[in-house]
Amino acid sequence: MLKITTTKLPVFIFITFITIFLINIKTVSALEKPSLNKAVLLEKTVELDSNKVNARMMRVTFPPAFKTPWHTHEGPGPRYVVKGELKVVEEGKTNTYSVGDVFWESGSLMSVENLGQETAEIIIFELAPSK
Repeated sequence: MLKITTTKLPVFIFITFITIFLINIKTVSALEKPSLNKAVLLEKTVELDSNKVNARMMRVTFPPAFKTPWHTHEGPGPRYVVKGELKVVEEGKTNTYSVGDVFWESGSLMSVENLGQETAEIIIFELAPSK
C-alpha cells in the first residue's frame, strides 16, 4: 500500500495537479479543429453575349523561353500562374506574372512569353459562348 507522509502531502498534491493540468492541455489541443482559410484572388463582373456559357478550365505548360504567337481565346476569364514567370502582352499593355498571381484575360489579341529557363505553367478558366 502507498503510504504518504504528511510533510510530502503538499508535494504529492502539487505533482498530481500539474500532471492533470498537462494531460488536460493535450486533450484540449487534440480537440481543436483546423479552420478553413479562403481568400478572394480575383473578382470581376462579366457581361456575356449569351446566357448560356461554356465554362472551361485548362492547364497550359510553356517550355523554357517559349513565346506564343499572337492569338485570342474563345472567351475571357481568370488565369492563375502555377509555376514560372510569364510576360503577357494584351490590349497594348505588358504585365509580368509569377507563381500565385491571378489576372484577368479579356479574350483580346495577346501573346505570352515564359521568361524563365524552366517550364512555366498556368491554369486558364475560360468563359466562352455556348455553341
